[in-house]
Amino acid sequence: MARTASRPTTIMANSIGIVAILASTFPVYWMINSSFLARNEIRSPTPTWMPFGGSLDNYRTVFSTDQFVSSLKISLAVTGLTIVVALLFAFLAAVAVSRFRFRGRMSFVVTLLVIQMIPAEGLFISQYKMLETAELLNTVVGLTLVYVAGVLPFTIWTLRGFVAGIPFELEEAAMVDGCTRTQAFFRITLPLLAPGLVATGVFGFIQAWNEFTLALVVMTREDRRTLPLWLSTFTDVNRGTDWGGIMAGSTLIAVPVIVFFLIVQGRMVKGVTAGAVKG
Repeated sequence: MARTASRPTTIMANSIGIVAILASTFPVYWMINSSFLARNEIRSPTPTWMPFGGSLDNYRTVFSTDQFVSSLKISLAVTGLTIVVALLFAFLAAVAVSRFRFRGRMSFVVTLLVIQMIPAEGLFISQYKMLETAELLNTVVGLTLVYVAGVLPFTIWTLRGFVAGIPFELEEAAMVDGCTRTQAFFRITLPLLAPGLVATGVFGFIQAWNEFTLALVVMTREDRRTLPLWLSTFTDVNRGTDWGGIMAGSTLIAVPVIVFFLIVQGRMVKGVTAGAVKG
């Protein structure tokens, strides 16, 4: 019989958990709170903890130009393409590495680890020259290519663990019942991979949505900015930093991420439950 934790230990563990949650959520609260405050209130040495009497002026500033909408469209296009392409290639690569034995298999896995150790800044010049030669600078396709190249190694490595964790005997049992190998994979293995696909998709979405440095190198025109690049326009040498605009813009940028996560969270739970029943 398992021993139950003592009451002081439980209280201490719960207290640590509450403190950790508050510490992680406070920056988000402060961002949203500041988005409703005027510039003098944000810069005041006395913090304003609640935005009573606040206004929507910062949000009006964000929507006063069409640049936010155009940047939103570019970010959505690049992020969506990155997720689809990265998951497709990572899925095929993960299945090949986990289910088949071929020459160079381990070398491929080691190469994935080595690639993740290379600093992204060390590749900027070569990536820029390649895209410039292919005339893909300031294009959604060009930025998507470099994003996929950055996301793919980690995505393959993550999906490889999910595929390897599904027993091959499940497919063999399905083939005994009359399924072909392809049918067994798509009917048995693929539904069980739903949590892995969702988890890697969330990672790719967040990385592509919030990425700044690669977008700064590839998207050099002002009318081809992604949302993180557009957010930097609130900093001016003469006028200083418009912290209210930055906080309002950051809040709006975070909304699609939250919505996406809420959608896929339900699908993740559904996939785990379906996998448990079918197993």
